[in-house]
Amino acid sequence: MKTTFKNIIRTIALTGSIVAVTSCPVYSAEYVSVTKDGVNVRTGPSTSNPVYMELFEGYPLKVVDKKGDWFKVTDFENDSGWVYSPLLEKRDNVIVNASSRANMRSGPSTGNAVVATLERGVVLELLERQGKWVEVRHASGTQGWIYAPLVWP
Repeated sequence: MKTTFKNIIRTIALTGSIVAVTSCPVYSAEYVSVTKDGVNVRTGPSTSNPVYMELFEGYPLKVVDKKGDWFKVTDFENDSGWVYSPLLEKRDNVIVNASSRANMRSGPSTGNAVVATLERGVVLELLERQGKWVEVRHASGTQGWIYAPLVWP
């Protein structure tokens, strides 16, 4: 019998078993954040490789590859490099990716009052998604809503 996605689902439904298909690529991206200030991003997966840039606590990154205890990561500007994985953690952070500034509002609409204006590169804790809006909190405690296309990821 030819193995198809429908046949796999049918097998799961009939037997209650989970069938692993190793040839299927994983499409969901893994996002992590830097755990402390001064984390080095290197040109390769070793401390013997040169430091390419230094990041601050909370900075969000996308994991694009893994090699041992090292993650190859990329940021909102498509800069990439390698970070030692214990210096990263799963955390729902976003970064302002607007061309210049983004308004944080009191609610998820342009009709709501502006509570803060944020510069490109400001990191925020993601609290909730609602349609094309995200509720966020700044490290200072200021909380509000930003139009989702203005933040990454």
